[in-house]
Amino acid sequence: MTARIGACPPPGRYRRPRAPRIATILIAMLALVVVRPLAWADDAAARQEIAQSLNLAWVLVCGFLVMFMQVGFAMFETGFTRAKNAVNTMAMNLVIYPVGLIGFWLTGYALMMGGVSNWPSLGASPIPHRELSIAIGGHQYGLIGCAKFALVSIGHDPGSLAMFLFAVVFMDTAATIPTGALAERWKFSAFFVYGLFMSMFLYPLFGNWVWGGGWLSQLGVNLGLGHGDVDFAGSSVVHMTGGIAALAGAMTLGPRIGKFRRDGAIGLLPGHNIPMAMVGTLILAFGWFGFNTGSTLAASDPRIGLIAVNTMLASAAGALSGLLYLWHRYHKPDVAMACNGLLGGLVSITASCAFVSPAAAVMIGGIAGLIVVASVLIIERRYHIDDPVGAISVHGVCGVWGALALGLFADGTYGDRWNGVAGPVRGLFYGDIGQFAAQLTGVVVNIVVVFGLAWAFFLAVEHTIGNRVPAEVEWSGLDALEMGSEAYPS
Repeated sequence: MTARIGACPPPGRYRRPRAPRIATILIAMLALVVVRPLAWADDAAARQEIAQSLNLAWVLVCGFLVMFMQVGFAMFETGFTRAKNAVNTMAMNLVIYPVGLIGFWLTGYALMMGGVSNWPSLGASPIPHRELSIAIGGHQYGLIGCAKFALVSIGHDPGSLAMFLFAVVFMDTAATIPTGALAERWKFSAFFVYGLFMSMFLYPLFGNWVWGGGWLSQLGVNLGLGHGDVDFAGSSVVHMTGGIAALAGAMTLGPRIGKFRRDGAIGLLPGHNIPMAMVGTLILAFGWFGFNTGSTLAASDPRIGLIAVNTMLASAAGALSGLLYLWHRYHKPDVAMACNGLLGGLVSITASCAFVSPAAAVMIGGIAGLIVVASVLIIERRYHIDDPVGAISVHGVCGVWGALALGLFADGTYGDRWNGVAGPVRGLFYGDIGQFAAQLTGVVVNIVVVFGLAWAFFLAVEHTIGNRVPAEVEWSGLDALEMGSEAYPS
């Protein structure tokens, strides 16, 4: 029997070839082995890119918050000065921003951050950098940055541009501090020159030593002193630098007319609008969240929660300790000193906010509030230094305390590889005396170098254009005769 054309072949006599099926399976397995890791690699790269974009946005937003603090400074200082000088005080807080920004753009950022090779949380690509260093005992000690002038070499790097914005608003905070301490007698032209000096040289110099890879940050890797000088968000770099410069300026200019009388009495020259100063204080407290949490340079860092809480707790403790002490002593709640106590608490926690517990933050802020009260009284009554807003005490003295507090209370829960040193940051109370020594070294260097250079600058200005307005201008008010306008025309 013959098979018909088109009929199926008899079973057993013909089998479907299996080679194509086996090849398909092998190809599929190969695809799983090769393609899937490539997809994982793509996923990892995408996640890293998203994280860097998020961090970039975080740094920018926090920088915007710090820039808004300028409004707080303007209201705070103007409220604590007299009505006849309101325009002048406001004008200094306004003009220091553009003057400082241009000065920092030209040279300041380069001198401060010129030696930094990259910002890992904002982008892994290397950027042009150069640090002028000296070699001592086989170790390199950075002195000053020598790259990135006017942002020419980094003008197309998003991470560097974000860091410039973040750094310049920190500088602006430091530069603003003396405008309060020297208010009501500072010649506007001398103030203008000071703005360039501070932004182009003085602030960047110390900033490089601590934040730009300079020699104070290298005390750990070079000399074994903890992690070197550590300042998370600027107790010493920003606030102490501004406060010490303010001290040099106040000593050079001398007190306001009528402040210290011949019979030894201290004249009361009260501010004209305490509610304005109180609003300014709250604006500063709000902007401080950008100051401290933004210094992680990464929204993905879970430490930002602790940093924000520590910031709040220290400010509250500082306000209450200052308020309650004076309330007990003089039987009246001094809200002006409560404002300064709150700011003193913020200044003092700024260096250590990422390294200490909430309980330690309360202690640091509470001590700062008492330090502010004692410092204001001592500076005014014993040394006859006139500071209309208490800036020297709040920023200078509390900046000292904040830097040292890190060397005492850092609890070893954060900071591994900080400044290139393995292990977390620990203070004296947690077993590392070297960290306290590094912090103390940074404080002493700031006092000596910043005060010395600021003192020399103010003396140079005194012998050229002069620092202080004439007596008749001060009597009449700087608004009418120095600025040509009045805040409250009748």
